[in-house]
Amino acid sequence: MPAARAVRSPVRDAPAAGTERVDVSFLTPVALLFGLLAAVPLAVFVGRRRRADRIRGALALAGSSGGSWLALAISLAAVPLLVGVAAAQPVITSARTVPQRSDAEVFVVVDTSRSMLASSGTGEPTRFERAQEDVVVLQDQLRDIPLGLASFTDRVLPHLFPTVDQRVFQETTREALGIERPPPSTSFGTNVTSLDALGAVPMLAFFAPTAKKRALVVFTDGESQPVSTLATDFAGEPRIDVTFVRAGDASERIWESGVAEAGYTPDPAAGEILAAAATAVEGRIVEEGDVAGAAVAVRSALGEGPTTPRRIEGNRQALMPYVALLAVLPLGFVLYRRNL
Repeated sequence: MPAARAVRSPVRDAPAAGTERVDVSFLTPVALLFGLLAAVPLAVFVGRRRRADRIRGALALAGSSGGSWLALAISLAAVPLLVGVAAAQPVITSARTVPQRSDAEVFVVVDTSRSMLASSGTGEPTRFERAQEDVVVLQDQLRDIPLGLASFTDRVLPHLFPTVDQRVFQETTREALGIERPPPSTSFGTNVTSLDALGAVPMLAFFAPTAKKRALVVFTDGESQPVSTLATDFAGEPRIDVTFVRAGDASERIWESGVAEAGYTPDPAAGEILAAAATAVEGRIVEEGDVAGAAVAVRSALGEGPTTPRRIEGNRQALMPYVALLAVLPLGFVLYRRNL
């Protein structure tokens, strides 16, 4: 098997973000029928207006101004119409259409064992926090390729199956991932990571059957039990290209209580163990911070392929409160005219 190799590559421009469209829709459009009740006050108003005109004619009085009655009629009709529109719950929605590779998928797996809490000092970003940010940057570099997200200690837990929805991916990365999620099944020490657990990715249904080109990017500090079964697990087809992003160095400690945690020291064999894992899966090792190198390696492994347009829902702005508030204006005018 070829030896594991370190990669550092220049930044490559990501594909265009796609086109955006803004629409207005109703969540409960049947409520618009409430607006038909506008005919009731209008009918009452017209009937009373005709009755008043007959009385004025009989008493030989001058007719009232048509403009003032018209404003009142419009206000009477506007109240139920606006209430009906508000009840229909209008919303402004934005959506983007982005290109999506239909033949390729990538899974990003983040080491969430306790050793990932290590940092260079109190208040400094931990290995885990740095990995989170690098994962977000990687997704931006590969935004036309569906990316899934998982975490692992001595077993792998999928959090998000491959998608090109950047917002969902970023929120999952920042909100769902956490140290010891999943908790190790054996103990709660700092060196319970098992890189052999990654064998679940090719063995289970992590990738869609249509994804003939597959890649795995693993963010880890390499502090793991020795590997033994990875070569066998990753020997099947379709082949999964693997990139390890190594976080941390031997100077980092865990500082949760403000002082270095006595029970943890970096594993001096981490580099060798990670190199052995990369060799077993015929993969590569990229140093922490070289997200561009990881992205270039993944694109090189996946090559070119067909894309299909994918509609991504964006933000949603509810208009119901504003429409309901607007109904107060014609209602206030009607009450003002009545009292006047």
